[in-house]
Amino acid sequence: MTDLFKHPLCNAEDLGKAIPDHELGVSVCLPLWKHVIGYEEGDQEIVSKFKSGYPRFCCPPAITRLFEAAEKEFAVAGERCLVFPRVVHAERCVQFIQTGRVVEWTTHQLGVAVFPADSYVKARKFWRFCGECVSTRQACEALGSKSSGVTEAEGKAANLTIKQRIAQLAGQQPEDVFLFPSGMAANFAVHRMLTHLFPGRKTAQLDFPYVDVLKLQQLFGSGAHFLPLIKESEYDDLRTLLQREPLAGIFCEAPSNPLLRCVDFERLLAIRAAAQPGVPIVVDDTISTVAHVDAHRVADVVTTSLTKSFSGAGDVLAGSVVLNRKSPHHAAFSAFLTEHADHELWRGDAVALELNSRDFTQRATAMSRNAKALAEHLRSQPKVDRVWHAATEGGRGYEFIRRENGGYGCLLSFTLKNPSQNSPKVFDALRVCKGPSLGTNFTLACPYTLLAHYDELDWTESCGVSRWLIRVSAGLEDTADLITRFDEALARS
Repeated sequence: MTDLFKHPLCNAEDLGKAIPDHELGVSVCLPLWKHVIGYEEGDQEIVSKFKSGYPRFCCPPAITRLFEAAEKEFAVAGERCLVFPRVVHAERCVQFIQTGRVVEWTTHQLGVAVFPADSYVKARKFWRFCGECVSTRQACEALGSKSSGVTEAEGKAANLTIKQRIAQLAGQQPEDVFLFPSGMAANFAVHRMLTHLFPGRKTAQLDFPYVDVLKLQQLFGSGAHFLPLIKESEYDDLRTLLQREPLAGIFCEAPSNPLLRCVDFERLLAIRAAAQPGVPIVVDDTISTVAHVDAHRVADVVTTSLTKSFSGAGDVLAGSVVLNRKSPHHAAFSAFLTEHADHELWRGDAVALELNSRDFTQRATAMSRNAKALAEHLRSQPKVDRVWHAATEGGRGYEFIRRENGGYGCLLSFTLKNPSQNSPKVFDALRVCKGPSLGTNFTLACPYTLLAHYDELDWTESCGVSRWLIRVSAGLEDTADLITRFDEALARS
């Protein structure tokens, strides 16, 4: 396997390789700016080179083969299939697309959604936005191509250890931790919970979030109010909204992706107390991580993509929901999730994640240190126009939840002067891995806005997110070496 510290996947010939470069890698190499554009525009010369992809967006080969096997087993002419970890996930998919049927693949203990071929695009939207994905490890074992070698007992033990590890870090109890096949599946479960317990109510999203978190709220339930918090007056708008309309919940990121901002949580709590005391607050701490912040100081519920820094290896997809025992909603939330949500990762993924996360806090500290050093260095460079990092952008909100001696997470974003000319040059020259995802032990960069919002760039810029923004997830490399690599790339502009 390639040493991604010494030999990052960043050159033109690396296009389409999985990152890490094996069948379990959750990212895919897009080494040049033009490759990102070509991917977004469906250029087959580029897409055909993909050996993998972020699993919710671009099914890895083993999962594609599993879909094909399911179609041979269960589909008739004019039908397609998606395979899910459990039958209940397939049932939710069929309910979303409003057609098809569900089959239990008993030999593999999987759920299969079978539907007309013309519903495939809509079904894949469910797969993407709801994140209830079968894993590559699970697919390989079902196909008989590679056994995990993990027993049910070992899987249950690993799941319990993960829950205990997260609970201890979060200051909650293991029974308050629920595990999911992805971070988006965790978000989907929380959204289902809120819209079930508070039917007919919309949710609210504060600040500009990761793309699919907002799309989920807009597509499901009763819709969402979006307050990007570009203007100070939007806090008054939030107060007015809460006074006027009961909400199912308020969603925030700490910090936000990709602008690394943070809601002023003290102000939010005061507004909630005065206007609508019962509305739940949901905080996603994926970027900061539980190692650096205590989001339960604010949140009734905390969601996390464990795929990212908690794992670090970039070879397992997972998510978590952690309930706040002090929340007035704790009993109702616990009852719903106990009955209607996932509780365990598939055994092979659980064992991998348990192993990966043993040194999580040490890695999180090192990633945070590198990200802060790189952000400070880039801010001093004359060719850099702007840098976003939670230490400067997070403000009072981030400091309100930051632990004593806590850091700021692995992420930063920056733009360049004369961006239309310089952004592609600098990105193409960067000697770090280049592709989607974050929180990996190796530095990972991407033109984030192009990847996440290619069809709505004018809208993102109206929310303060430049189309030329480059997002960087700092890894565990030597700090001086990492800074040198960025200096070399800047010299190309």
